[in-house]
Amino acid sequence: GGSGGMGLPHLGGQGGNGGDVWVVAAKNMTLKRIKDKYPQKRFLGGVGANSSVRALKGERGEDKEILVPVGVTVTTEGGKTIGELNIEGERLMVARGGSGGSLHSAFEPSKGQVKHLRLDLKLIADVGLVGFPNAGKSSLLTALSNAKPEIANYAFTTLKPEIGKLMYKDYKQISVADLPGLIEGAHSNKGMGHKFLKHVERTKQLLFVVDVCGFQLASKTAFRSAFDAVQLLTKELELYKEKLVSKPALLVVNKMDLPDAEDKLAELKEQLQNPHDFCDRLPDDMIPNNYMTFRRVVPVSASTGFGIDHLKSCIRESLDEDAEMANRAFHKERLQALGHRLHEHL
Repeated sequence: GGSGGMGLPHLGGQGGNGGDVWVVAAKNMTLKRIKDKYPQKRFLGGVGANSSVRALKGERGEDKEILVPVGVTVTTEGGKTIGELNIEGERLMVARGGSGGSLHSAFEPSKGQVKHLRLDLKLIADVGLVGFPNAGKSSLLTALSNAKPEIANYAFTTLKPEIGKLMYKDYKQISVADLPGLIEGAHSNKGMGHKFLKHVERTKQLLFVVDVCGFQLASKTAFRSAFDAVQLLTKELELYKEKLVSKPALLVVNKMDLPDAEDKLAELKEQLQNPHDFCDRLPDDMIPNNYMTFRRVVPVSASTGFGIDHLKSCIRESLDEDAEMANRAFHKERLQALGHRLHEHL
């Protein structure tokens, strides 16, 4: 925050207060642009004007605004959250300017607050795609929406989140984020680890994507079936934040154009009915404490387009169900509060 201005003792004049520092959510802003514009990463509120014979009350220092992208969480160095900015135009004061000198302070001004802050950007999307590399998430996002992610068949996967918009005939739009791919051990911050998982926290629902024929990450790692993949993904989410596993989720079984896909899908569905019986192939530390329950299991082929329209309507129905439930809960709460007030009144 800016320092206050000097007071004027013999006339009782008051110095202006220093300017405050605000963080403001703005459109088309990125963290990189902030970094490029302010390489020193230092922000100062304006200094309050001194009291003078011409202006006994000094002018207030100018406020400093730091424009940030929507979705930023502001935390202290110690990790305490000061606030979140989720809507364009939202403002958060992060450092107050000092007071101007006055009779109470023997006309001496005070310095502004000094704080070391951290800006964390978490994406806000309706649905987050969760899957290991090569499960075909990028191809799926392209098939579902108007996003054009770079698609390649390699294990190192999408490095920055891609957001696709699903468009519906009634003009409703649903945003789907393909987040940097999970790898085994993401919770302990291997690969993109935590960067990926913090984005998952902000999505309303999860879309697990698995390859119907399973996958092998590298020649040294074990082959994982589609069922194993579901359990490992669940475990990664659980180890990062237990409550992520209770988010509403759909399971997309991709690559249904491959040979034997139908048999493998039937096997996966059976395994998901009784997950306890099929976890013996996984090491103990990879078995989740709670198994995911999926609202729907949807077979698709991102490369041929099979099942894509059905998946779009499943995503829409699932989000609408939740919106309806939230709406009902809100109205019930309002009615109860109203009833309570009426009761008090009577």
